[in-house]
Amino acid sequence: MTPRSKSRGTVLPIVLLLSSMMLVTAGAWLESSIVATRAAASVRDRVQAFHAADSALARCGRMAVDSPDPPQNASANEPAGWRAKASFEGAGASAIAPFVAWPYARRVPQCLIEPWSRSGDTDTRSYLVTARGFGASADAESWLQLEIEVAGNSVTRRWRRVVAKPF
Repeated sequence: MTPRSKSRGTVLPIVLLLSSMMLVTAGAWLESSIVATRAAASVRDRVQAFHAADSALARCGRMAVDSPDPPQNASANEPAGWRAKASFEGAGASAIAPFVAWPYARRVPQCLIEPWSRSGDTDTRSYLVTARGFGASADAESWLQLEIEVAGNSVTRRWRRVVAKPF
């Protein structure tokens, strides 16, 4: 018997083993790239929603500061209208859309300006501005808030992020 006849038939299993290893590796890389693409799209949507809410917050904050009229019906407690779905959606919604359109978003951003009597001083105007921004997907939504106090020529702003959707 020659050495060649002893090794006959061993090449095929080795080639099949290497081919299957390459196939598994390629499948893992494909799955990894799909997960990374989905994660990047999700981050892009969340950033889009955050920027929409931030822009609406800035514009509505300027509107509140520039309004010459003192706020009416300001409560001493923190306003809770922003927690109600009816404040943002429906025919009787009091939230406004500070922009006509917002690129790559399913809806335009909204904001709600609520008067707030934080101090007993009648010369001080206080507002709670809540902004809601949207991304391209249905679950990409960002909420931001700004507490504004106007006392004469002094304007104090306190920014905060709403962690969970209130309704």
